[in-house]
Amino acid sequence: MWIRRLTWLSRRLCLSLFLLIVVSILIFAVTQALPGDVATMILGTDATPEKVSVLRREMHLDEPILLQYFSWVSGIIAGNFGYSHTAGIPVAQLTLPRIFNTFVVVTLSMCAALPVSMVLGLLTALYKDTWFDRVILGLSLSVNALPEFVLALVLVMLLSTTVFHLFPALSIPVPDQPMVTQLDILLLPCLTLFLLQMTYLYRLVRAAVIDVLAADYIQFAMLKGLSTGRILFRHALPNAAIPALQAAATVFAVCIGGVVVIEYVFAFPGMGTALTDAVGNRDLAVVQFIVLIIASTFIVANIVADVITAFLKPPARGDAL
Repeated sequence: MWIRRLTWLSRRLCLSLFLLIVVSILIFAVTQALPGDVATMILGTDATPEKVSVLRREMHLDEPILLQYFSWVSGIIAGNFGYSHTAGIPVAQLTLPRIFNTFVVVTLSMCAALPVSMVLGLLTALYKDTWFDRVILGLSLSVNALPEFVLALVLVMLLSTTVFHLFPALSIPVPDQPMVTQLDILLLPCLTLFLLQMTYLYRLVRAAVIDVLAADYIQFAMLKGLSTGRILFRHALPNAAIPALQAAATVFAVCIGGVVVIEYVFAFPGMGTALTDAVGNRDLAVVQFIVLIIASTFIVANIVADVITAFLKPPARGDAL
């Protein structure tokens, strides 16, 4: 069993590495296909041809496309993420703190959303079609129907301005202070993401638990007189958690790539706003690096979810991997 699982994991890692290479080629090709000369856009139309030529040499734009790609990839592997000619600093210095900020917010919200969605999904499945189930389902659909920026603005009005004054309306961190010491500024962005993640994941858990509770082995456990808690947490939850965990990996990666709206509403210095600024400034090195981080997050998150899923499955099903 363990040999088969390790073989499956090795194949999965090789496939993910191949996908990452393909994604890196697509990222590089798309950024290179953008119209206009990057060096001219950075320096402005008043720049002399000599200055443009020097900048093109510094950015390796005068080299063949394949050589530019291999130079970029080899630099990424060596830890050299490039140089932002717009900001005048290395890409790592510009982007890594903001990437860290985004991952902190999304990870905190997901760590809260996953257990809450599991418990809420179990309870609503157990009390299916009751007033409790209908109220929770209606609220979750209402939250997911709202655009992200609308939900964020509603929370600002409720918790920061009009009704209550509990949290800061803007999430602007104090420079040179660790993010863990400024948790108050993370509360509203985390709460916005938490509501979006939890209301979606809980419905998946609810549907999965309802299907599992209708299975023959659950009915047999009920006939044996097992307690409701043991049936739910020992038999139903492990099987119902599999689709929720797989969806959670996708939701996590989507939030990493799509948190730009929430960052903009709360003025939070994260990866999404860094990407939009870089696109507007034609800062190719920053765009390439951040998009590669987002693509890598999708791949790694799905690998982690697949591994957890493989170990949650019963042995007979796990061997089939």
